[in-house]
Amino acid sequence: MTHANTPDHTLWSSRAALLVSKGIEGRAFIDGHYVDAADGTTFDAHSPIDGRLLTKVAAGSAADIDRAVAAARRAFNDRRWAGKSPVQRKRILLAFADLIAQHRDELALLETLDMGKPISDSLAVDVRATADCFRWYAEAIDKVYDEIAPTADNTLATITREPLGVIAAVVPWNFPMIMAAWKLAPALAAGNSVVLKPAEQSSLTALRLAGLAQQAGLPDGVLNVVPGMGVSAGKAIGLHMDIDGVFFTGSTEVGKYFLQYSGQSNMKKIGLECGGKSAHIILEDCGDLDAAASSAAEAIFFNQGEMCTAGSRLVVHRAVKDAVVERIRAHAETVQPNDPLNPATRMGALVDENHTRTVLGFIDAGQVDGARVVTGGKRARTESGGCYVQPTIFDNVTNSMRIAREEIFGPVLSVITVDSADEAVQVANDSIYGLAAAVWSDNVNTINRVARSLRAGVVYMNCYDADDITTPFGGYKQSGIGRDKSLHAFDKYTELKTSWLRLR
Repeated sequence: MTHANTPDHTLWSSRAALLVSKGIEGRAFIDGHYVDAADGTTFDAHSPIDGRLLTKVAAGSAADIDRAVAAARRAFNDRRWAGKSPVQRKRILLAFADLIAQHRDELALLETLDMGKPISDSLAVDVRATADCFRWYAEAIDKVYDEIAPTADNTLATITREPLGVIAAVVPWNFPMIMAAWKLAPALAAGNSVVLKPAEQSSLTALRLAGLAQQAGLPDGVLNVVPGMGVSAGKAIGLHMDIDGVFFTGSTEVGKYFLQYSGQSNMKKIGLECGGKSAHIILEDCGDLDAAASSAAEAIFFNQGEMCTAGSRLVVHRAVKDAVVERIRAHAETVQPNDPLNPATRMGALVDENHTRTVLGFIDAGQVDGARVVTGGKRARTESGGCYVQPTIFDNVTNSMRIAREEIFGPVLSVITVDSADEAVQVANDSIYGLAAAVWSDNVNTINRVARSLRAGVVYMNCYDADDITTPFGGYKQSGIGRDKSLHAFDKYTELKTSWLRLR
């Protein structure tokens, strides 16, 4: 499917050209100032939409991490942020959320240019959710109470939440703003100082958010943003002796590095939200196959499949398999890749050329292993200079194939046929991951029994990707440690102190 140019498409294309021509900020943000990397090195940020050079981004190294951590430590120790009353911190974070909303078009355009998602999604999902996240945690600041323990009459024992100190947040490239907000909002609400390392593939909105936070009144040194490569800036964060906690979203492979770095350094607190290979189960007693198939399609094709929760394994009962697959195939025809700056586009570009080759490599591996391509399987829009892959469906997949075992992080669906609910559960749980899962059934007993049997941190029943900031998000097994979102996120960014008083 292609879309002709519309006035809105032309408008966003013109805005993009103007933004790039004016210059996009790519320097690190340390101690309240945009600064070059200590050694002056940069890397090019190219748009996956068409390959154009967006800007040069500071390539942070260990020296830059040292500068950022020192600034954050000074800010924490003199209590310029942690020492503010809850109401004062609340007002500043609410002002920050308002500024995000006011700059929605600019932030959405940066997000789309930098990582390729459709501009309509950047506006309706990413910017909105980012502002909402900061607003929710701002409102939570003065509503989370400490505790008094039920001790004997001659003692008073209090349990107090205190900020962890200097924390580092390392976020992925698929939802740069939202993932940053999920970590920054509770960390800042709790009174911490933060060093944020965005993914090198999509650093631009994080750098812009830092400036908006300062404009909102966040004191210098409380939020620092250091872009750079994982092998330099990321490793320096993991091994740093003056960081109290590292909170990471990304691949399981890299998450394990941060666990090792913690043990090799100061045993810093670690929170990990890692990979997924989510099973989307549709059973024979599902009464609305149209809704189930539409949900299954969105679960794998939304955001180009670049989602840790992507429902990449469709585990479907044999009795309804053909009908479901045909519906998903028809849906795929309506979401063919197109220019992300066109508001009508529903599937944009993959994040960069390296990742595009990785996804195409998995597609090749699926065919070598004997799976059948129902639709897709090729590059798209090759004339654009961008990074596009067709929505792809594989049938005749077994759970032992690479495309069923490994996280592809692209618009590639593996269809696995089963003959019972028990077999569906066995297939779903036969994975190193346990981030999300879903089940569709009109039998209340079956759907609840299956949901309770699934080893996943989030289970959707007769829906997929339902979301609210009030619910915790995270996974079982090698999908991670700890939870983002909800009040439970404060557990990561605070320490519990017990204080005893003997009464006379």
